[in-house]
Amino acid sequence: MMNLLNNELYLEDIEKVAALPFSWKMLQNANILITGATGMIGSFLIDVLMKKNTELHCRIYALGRNIEKAKQRFEKYFNSPCFQFIAGDINSGIHLDIEKMDYVIHAASNTHPVAYATDPIGTVLTNVVGTNNLLEFAALHQTKRFVFTSSVEIYGENKGDVSLFQENYCGYIDCNTLRAGYPESKRAGEALCQAYIKQKGLDIVIPRLARTYGPTMLNSDTKAISQFIQKGVAEENIILKSKGTQLYSYCYVADAVSGILAILFNGKCGEAYNIADISSDITLKELAGIIADYVNKQVVFELPDATESAGYSKATIAVMDSAKIKKINWIPFYEIHAGLQRTIDILRSVH
Repeated sequence: MMNLLNNELYLEDIEKVAALPFSWKMLQNANILITGATGMIGSFLIDVLMKKNTELHCRIYALGRNIEKAKQRFEKYFNSPCFQFIAGDINSGIHLDIEKMDYVIHAASNTHPVAYATDPIGTVLTNVVGTNNLLEFAALHQTKRFVFTSSVEIYGENKGDVSLFQENYCGYIDCNTLRAGYPESKRAGEALCQAYIKQKGLDIVIPRLARTYGPTMLNSDTKAISQFIQKGVAEENIILKSKGTQLYSYCYVADAVSGILAILFNGKCGEAYNIADISSDITLKELAGIIADYVNKQVVFELPDATESAGYSKATIAVMDSAKIKKINWIPFYEIHAGLQRTIDILRSVH
């Protein structure tokens, strides 16, 4: 992935987000902590902020677990006085000698099925203990605004009483299962945020991400869409491990990050916002078909193995209502066809 910043299409995405008419001056000379720095969301966000940094002069503290991965991904920034990578695990606390951290954007989490199935304890602890450590750090370091990236997963299974998930909807989750660790701990993370707003006076906003994809996705990502894209990049048949009738909201990474920024700048304290758009609501089978058509391959049906199956979401319809985020002037750049094609085009050139 070290070549992403040499790719014209990727740089165009960075420039598009950096050119959005936000109140960027809010970040002038600010200290900003971003967790999950080498992940899909965190790395794109860092690229945007570093692009803006000629005018903002903010200092980015990028927190992640793997310094070698960070050196590869952020090679361009590693010697910049505006960038500091911190190797660490948020579950062990935040070890940073600094008086003030103006903004914290918490984007660290296990976010794919095999991670849920093979590291269920780590999945839960990052979303609860790690989040608490960060909130405590923010409370002690004069943080102006804390962003907790949550997920469509918190809605659980659609009970059949709505067609779209609004931010106040709460569906069914069987909490006594391995797979419940991710959505239940994200719910607990959101509840912790409300507790810190009330008890410690923190200002917190909560973006809820749709199933996100894009060129910054990790090779280790086992989400269905990520697997489809990897097959597309390799020009192999797309393997579908179910009937593909699941209907979900998806979001291209540039749009997910522009949504997070819209919420950072314009969101109201204590509120959650869905980052999704109707133009990217699609069934898994249709999704596989778009990619297969683009690379002139077939969709092949195959049964998942036990580990994969244990990590899969049981939700069959999980479509998010985007009315609330549209009110704070978020507009996505890409619908699903354009986003998928763009992802494949970028990844083909950097692999």
